[in-house]
Amino acid sequence: MSRTVRAAILQAKWTGDTASMVDVHESYARAAAEQGAQVMGFQEVFNAPYFCQVQESEHYRWAEPVPDGPTVQRMQALARETGMVLVVPVFEIESAGNYYNTAAVIDADGTVLGKYRKHHIPQVKGFWEKYYFKPGNLGWPVFDTAVGKVGVYICYDRHFPEGWRALGLAGAEIVFNPSATSRGLSAYLWQLEQPAAAVANEYFVAAINRVGVEEYGDNDFYGTSYFVDPRGQFVGDVASGTEEELLVRDLDLDMIEEVRQLWAFYRDRRPDAYGPLVES
Repeated sequence: MSRTVRAAILQAKWTGDTASMVDVHESYARAAAEQGAQVMGFQEVFNAPYFCQVQESEHYRWAEPVPDGPTVQRMQALARETGMVLVVPVFEIESAGNYYNTAAVIDADGTVLGKYRKHHIPQVKGFWEKYYFKPGNLGWPVFDTAVGKVGVYICYDRHFPEGWRALGLAGAEIVFNPSATSRGLSAYLWQLEQPAAAVANEYFVAAINRVGVEEYGDNDFYGTSYFVDPRGQFVGDVASGTEEELLVRDLDLDMIEEVRQLWAFYRDRRPDAYGPLVES
């Protein structure tokens, strides 16, 4: 029997405050569920602006515990209501002085299965993330959800192939890549890197970007969110480059095994030869 999963992603504009931003995402999630979506992912730090355009201590106020903070708990209730698996990226405070760029993964019954913490933290103009976040320390977990095996890789992580491969080796079938990336030198990479990762690792990727210009800088987040299959082909159209948009797509998970049998990249790996790659 075919394993088809209906999946959703949302690219949204910053509304100006957390309460209304969460409301917007809840509304779109309910709309996705009405269309039959079984799993949905949100953009990087979805309930806040992309405050990393500046380095100001006032922005630590956006942080909250995971999973015990108010946003994740509210998303647990939403998962139970809609019956959807949710990938929920937020600014996490673990303890005083310890902050992470995190995504909670919530199963369809509202259970928090765990979290992923962003490994690779940029520190360049307009993306001053090292001011706020420690590097992730939870590895590359793959979560056994109601729709299959789900992984997460956050924004700047996408430039590093090692995490993509770790997720594939751990059995990921769908990897959500919540992001906040703006027009400029790296824009052309957006439709290159994630399809390449989907091919190299032979799974589906959901690439989610913010959209619009926000209050803390001139970064122009260009949306164009999409799903890509293990052959590197877009599943349906890519989202708008300027407007908020909900994408709902059917993902044929049987394609993963078909592609792995055809291309056999996992069979032909040479981990015995890769030691020098991680020597300092």
